[in-house]
Amino acid sequence: MAIDILIAEDEPSILESLDFILRRAGYSIRSVTDGDAVLDAVRRMTPRLLLLDVMLPRRSGFDILKQIRADVELRDLPVLILTAKGQQQDRRTADELGADGFVTKPYANADVVGAVRQLLGGQGGTA
Repeated sequence: MAIDILIAEDEPSILESLDFILRRAGYSIRSVTDGDAVLDAVRRMTPRLLLLDVMLPRRSGFDILKQIRADVELRDLPVLILTAKGQQQDRRTADELGADGFVTKPYANADVVGAVRQLLGGQGGTA
């Protein structure tokens, strides 16, 4: 089943917030809370965009991004990095690994929705 956005986030309150604001913006959402589950979920759910936290249990978001960009079937998937670490080095690492966007926690809801819309070509959700 194709979905609009797969959220990889382990903090329940942040996941709930992202789910709410993105569903309200018209997107269909699924989520995973564990770094090991992300690649399987991407293959199984075929999202239009991956919203990826950097600090996940078992595997970092940067490691997952590196694997996605190395995979012929997944490399074109838009990836929006979400992290509490707002340091320039993290942004540089995300850029070097091929992230399509970067949002720093704490974030404004409008910034997240705007970044998603930009990466999906201004298209709304399928829901």
